[in-house]
Amino acid sequence: MPEAVGVIQTLGFPAVLAAADAMVKAARVTIVYYDIAESGNQVVAVRGTTSEVRPSVEAGIEAANKTVGGEVITYYIVPNPPDNVVSVLPIEYTEKVERFR
Repeated sequence: MPEAVGVIQTLGFPAVLAAADAMVKAARVTIVYYDIAESGNQVVAVRGTTSEVRPSVEAGIEAANKTVGGEVITYYIVPNPPDNVVSVLPIEYTEKVERFR
């Protein structure tokens, strides 16, 4: 079954922490990427089936926006990324996250 990718970019760490927490609690997804973007923005990405990633991202957006001072800058869901995108961008399942799948 194809794996989707969901990404949320927030302003500040508390908002991305709230988003990541809500995302993994709302659906069967795995966090595959986290990093600091420019200007203090934070990015978190999850993988799972499309039917799981959509509610996960929605829950993450809601949680981030409820965080004091938190703000969702942008978000995006890719339903079925091609292999060349997965191999180039840091959204693969790594050994570090494999046990959480």
